[in-house]
Amino acid sequence: MAEDAPKTCFPPVVNAATRVLILGSLPGEASLQAAQYYAHPRNQFWLLLGAILDEDLVALDYPSRLQCLLAHHVGLWDVIAEARRQGSLDAAIREQRHNDLQSLVTALPQLRAIGFNGATAYRAADSIQQDGLIKLALPSSSPAYTLAFAQKLARWQGLRPYLV
Repeated sequence: MAEDAPKTCFPPVVNAATRVLILGSLPGEASLQAAQYYAHPRNQFWLLLGAILDEDLVALDYPSRLQCLLAHHVGLWDVIAEARRQGSLDAAIREQRHNDLQSLVTALPQLRAIGFNGATAYRAADSIQQDGLIKLALPSSSPAYTLAFAQKLARWQGLRPYLV
């Protein structure tokens, strides 16, 4: 992918039973090349979610991972619809256009909580208005965010009560 070309997010992975929506910022280079959410081998997303859901998501192929998330009422999407960015760091994002998060949230009747994967994603929290919706700022699953896995997991465990 050309460095100057706009980078575009993937479609949302949700269904009518989605209770927890996890919003990232914008897929990184490895994810865009693989056309898969959280494809970088050092990104801890699948390890974190696997620990929360008691599933070995890392061992599954990508379509099975997505099906497993949906079976556990977890959805995925990104805050940014399109942007220019050299590399994968959120700090390099420019000329961004946001997704219509409010419309998606309104269309999910069982939604109870949104987990924002990192600070860039969390900045969009105020754009989403829905009574009773919990918004959790989570430490980024990115390898660039060097917080220890156990510390990340402790914060990500905050999603668990909203899945039942």
